[in-house]
Amino acid sequence: MIIAPVIFLTVATGIAGMNDMKKVGRVAGKAMIYFLVFSTLALIVGLIVANTVQPGAGMNIDPATLDAKAVATYADKAHEQTITGFLMNIIPTTIVGAFASGDILQVLFFSVLFGIALGIVGEKGKPVTDFMHALMYPIFKLVAILMKAAPIGAFGAMAFTIGKYGISSVTNLAMLIGTFYITSFLFVFVVLGAVCRYNGFSIVALIRYIKEELLLVLGTSSSEAALPGLMSKMEKAGCKRSVVGLVIPTGYSFNLDGTNIYMTLAALFIAQATGIHLSFGEQILLLLVAMLSSKGAAGITGAGFITLAATLSVVPSVPVAGMALILGIDRFMSECRALTNFVGNAVATIVVARWEGELDQDQLARVLSGQEEFTGIADVDQLPASVQPAE
Repeated sequence: MIIAPVIFLTVATGIAGMNDMKKVGRVAGKAMIYFLVFSTLALIVGLIVANTVQPGAGMNIDPATLDAKAVATYADKAHEQTITGFLMNIIPTTIVGAFASGDILQVLFFSVLFGIALGIVGEKGKPVTDFMHALMYPIFKLVAILMKAAPIGAFGAMAFTIGKYGISSVTNLAMLIGTFYITSFLFVFVVLGAVCRYNGFSIVALIRYIKEELLLVLGTSSSEAALPGLMSKMEKAGCKRSVVGLVIPTGYSFNLDGTNIYMTLAALFIAQATGIHLSFGEQILLLLVAMLSSKGAAGITGAGFITLAATLSVVPSVPVAGMALILGIDRFMSECRALTNFVGNAVATIVVARWEGELDQDQLARVLSGQEEFTGIADVDQLPASVQPAE
């Protein structure tokens, strides 16, 4: 309900405020390079861990006994997820349709074009820009109201999961779950942690700073739910709104580290469980296909499972029906995927802002050290300066 307006206002006003339109392309280019490198790295990490730990070894399941109907819905959705279809879907049929459906990439596409148009017309577009700045007051106030109620929804979602599946339902596949959680933990604190140290801040301090949003992600298994809060906090941390508005929404489809780790790890788990040996060449094929299919994953619950189905449908060696083995525990793994994706996009935003020279490092240090407390998006007067209406 509120995500599309937040993206539109943040992106459009941020781009309109840029004096150099070439800067938009430069920021987007740097972001895409970052996304490509770390998404590929996450896929490789998943492959290495799966080959080392081999969580599916010894299950000796006959693929013929698997119930393909159990994952038929996901497989059907995966077949619809083609590269051409994904690219064409970025362009909305109508402006209203993009906002009504809440498609992040469609809203982002329109927002970028609208922001560029505002920047080109200059002073003639100033009344529109001023109106959009003023509109941020009630929009962010509404976000704050919803965020205060979020813990209740998060608790309900977690209780539903445990009540429906039960603790005992995860015991048989505990090794896969444990392997995925540990791998994601190490990726965040070792790989992303090293990136943070190189760029002058701490991953632990960053996680502490976004802990409220992480709680919301944990309860909903969707990083999309916390998008408005993350955008607001990244601005407060010293990242220019023009960078925040481009990097975060784009990262929700192109920078999903947790989903990428999951895809290669789960694919090899299914192969091991069904006694299928994947050669080095077949694993490289799996990696290449996953690199493409993962770019269509959205930050919504269950998107990772659909993306896995899309990947396996192209790789003939691993049966799509094998996904029935992990269908019952995907809800538990979805939480970890979403958390890793979320942290990865927070790190990406700060890094790209620093590369572009659009990061106030003193402000970042004050915020992450707790010297300057984030009072919440409820207090409009405490919003980042770039969000305040133009005088």
